[in-house]
Amino acid sequence: MPSPPPLRGFDPTLLLVLNLVGTFVFGLSGGMAGVRKQLDLFGAVVLAVVVGIAGGTIRDLLIGVPPATFRDWRYLAVAGGAGVVTSLAHPTINRLQRPIDALDAGGLALFCVTGAATALAHRLGVAESVILGAITGIGGGMVRDVLVGEIPTVLRGGLYAIPALVGAGIVVAAYRAGDHTVTFPIVGAGVCFLMRMAGLRYGLGLPRADRVAVTSLPRRLGRRRAESD
Repeated sequence: MPSPPPLRGFDPTLLLVLNLVGTFVFGLSGGMAGVRKQLDLFGAVVLAVVVGIAGGTIRDLLIGVPPATFRDWRYLAVAGGAGVVTSLAHPTINRLQRPIDALDAGGLALFCVTGAATALAHRLGVAESVILGAITGIGGGMVRDVLVGEIPTVLRGGLYAIPALVGAGIVVAAYRAGDHTVTFPIVGAGVCFLMRMAGLRYGLGLPRADRVAVTSLPRRLGRRRAESD
């Protein structure tokens, strides 16, 4: 499939820069996960590369095009560089957990927007573009957690996938409505970032599955009736 024409409102150079920044940020999170799991230098760098490029690679494969992360050496270089940085400077980075959380939220915001833009450029539908935008954002974190033997953050609670869906949805809805400026991509990224940070700051998220069982409803109603009597 030939490369699509640049999406109106998205400067190709700006889109590349945002993708590279997001790749570096997620590479840092992958490298730090490798350091905390006591992997060697090679393992930490490999984990950083995999995490950094995972979201975009999954998106492109689902679209049906050769992954951009393997057609442009800069993606691998940036992700590998993030792995080296975390291996050499992890004591300092460990003391900067809040900034790293903010960077991770920023990477999520950037990728959900650029992922949705890429899907739109390939003439995908509304639902497909929103879903692929979210997958681009959460893919790296999911792969990171699986490789280090943890339940993915997106499945454990906290606002993670929902902000990505909202951010991508804003971009797609605005573009389909005829707004081809960079305004709504900025708004979408900003909303995604703020939702993720609010989830981290206040512990917001969906209720656990074992606390929303239908069978618990009669017991709750029974307790309320007993208290009213």
